[in-house]
Amino acid sequence: MTIKSLLPLIAATLVCGGSFIVEARQPKPPAAAVKPVVKPTVSKPVQPQWKLYTAPDGRFSILMPGSPNRNTEYQKTYMGEIALQIFVAQPPKQEVAYIVAYNDFPYSYGQITDPQAVLNNARDMALKTTKSNLISQRNIRSSNNHPGKEIEYINSGGKITINRMYIAQGRLYQVMAITTKKQHKTLAKTITGYLNSFHVVLKN
Repeated sequence: MTIKSLLPLIAATLVCGGSFIVEARQPKPPAAAVKPVVKPTVSKPVQPQWKLYTAPDGRFSILMPGSPNRNTEYQKTYMGEIALQIFVAQPPKQEVAYIVAYNDFPYSYGQITDPQAVLNNARDMALKTTKSNLISQRNIRSSNNHPGKEIEYINSGGKITINRMYIAQGRLYQVMAITTKKQHKTLAKTITGYLNSFHVVLKN
């Protein structure tokens, strides 16, 4: 048994469409009635205000550049209907999106399934659905020792995704940063700090 039926929605929504990647473009100036006398000023990109965000159910916390937009998608699977929670934050005028997505598994499935098998299937489906090439991967652990996997991959459009996936208490978390090659280099430390700030809060 796999979770492949759950992941196309995650991958297609967050990666394929690229709808969360915003490219900054300068607007065309209006036609001037007189010749300009002063040199035009170049506005600097607005720096986002990073703050700690805690999920509505209290099950995870992470540093985000502002309050993320939250969406809920539903996917029919062999286990029944699964609710996918998606949190997206985009700093203004930066070609990057910071995303956390998670879905809960039915209790019986979460208890009997090997976490590494779930993570491997998540990796394979992400690459297949986005038609991406794997750059690197490594096994990781959450701050409270839950199994995880970090993968980095690039699609045909040049978008780079770093995705840290964790399995904790019957839930699959995906913590992602999606950006361009150029922004990937300039935001490398910021993205690492964002990924490192993710913390699973265990329910009692």
